[in-house]
Amino acid sequence: MSKDQPTHLKLPVAAPGMCIGLLGGSFDPPHKAHRDISLTALKRLGLDQVWWLVTSGNPLKDVSKLPDLAKRVAAAEKVAAHARIKVTGFDGGGTGYTIDLLKSLKQRFPEVHFVWLMGADNLVQFHRWKAWDEIFAAMPIVVLDRPGYRLKAKASQAAQRFAPYYVDETDAPGLALFDPPAWTILSQKLSGLSSTALRKNVVESG
Repeated sequence: MSKDQPTHLKLPVAAPGMCIGLLGGSFDPPHKAHRDISLTALKRLGLDQVWWLVTSGNPLKDVSKLPDLAKRVAAAEKVAAHARIKVTGFDGGGTGYTIDLLKSLKQRFPEVHFVWLMGADNLVQFHRWKAWDEIFAAMPIVVLDRPGYRLKAKASQAAQRFAPYYVDETDAPGLALFDPPAWTILSQKLSGLSSTALRKNVVESG
């Protein structure tokens, strides 16, 4: 990686054999629920680190009003405030597609055990993501419970398609070492916080 690479685009350091959770999103804005999810994943999955992958854009959303990437990375670092939660704006090629980012990370860190982390609300519409079935095949997936979404997530197209590969959450501590496809839904203390709601509150209060 170039020495001139902007700080917010640099990747964290990872040693061979580490187990790392990946939490992607626009983080517009980052909030306590992102941190709570990460702390839950660190503890329940036995991870060494969680990386917040702050995206430059989202192919499924209008990103014309999205704040500058460097600013969102800086804001996310303030919210994360934890030695084992690393924040980066690295995009793996700039396509905006998760599958391309994951392939890039696996190529750069072939001896690291990655786990994709996402909320149950994302699993509901996961079949709309580019090459979503390839994401299941790329690395284990942990779906973190969100208020009002657990049943919808279990009934989703993605969940039905990969039902044979579901792992009970009691086996979650070893999930990072499972051969994909392997996934579970992890129960946790639920938070109603969302970036969308926070943005709406800012607009209304302004």
